Amino acid sequence: MITKPCVGVLFVLCALAASASAAEQSCVTVEQGWARMPPNPAMPMTAGYGTIRNGCSKAVTITGASSAAFGDVSLHETTVVDGISRMRAIERLPLAPGARAELKPGGLHLMLMDGKGALKEGQTVPLRLQMEGGDEANATLTVRKAAP
Repeated sequence: MITKPCVGVLFVLCALAASASAAEQSCVTVEQGWARMPPNPAMPMTAGYGTIRNGCSKAVTITGASSAAFGDVSLHETTVVDGISRMRAIERLPLAPGARAELKPGGLHLMLMDGKGALKEGQTVPLRLQMEGGDEANATLTVRKAAP
């Protein structure tokens, strides 16, 4: 028969496991995250930038992103081949422990599409990164006319 002290110990162990898992999930961060202010604030798409940092003790792979402010968010890379700029979706972004991925104009970036309202300069946009294995990391992007 399980006694009250045993239930208490099990509860504490579950809480510790959950907090350790949450601490590991939050070790992926977006630093200096920003979204470009579109020429027309009501334009339903823009791009997001910043630096994704893996502060985890293990490698992670980003497999997707989402935002409550946009119907579709995806990771893209712009490359120039024979003088022609091309953009392609990136399905997976692996990051070793301590590694960073710089999202910048003309390179790796987030495409924020199907906006759910007009953007205002200084507004913050919520962002959620999904990782292989089901972990997620929350961040925000600040709407700006130009890079910080």
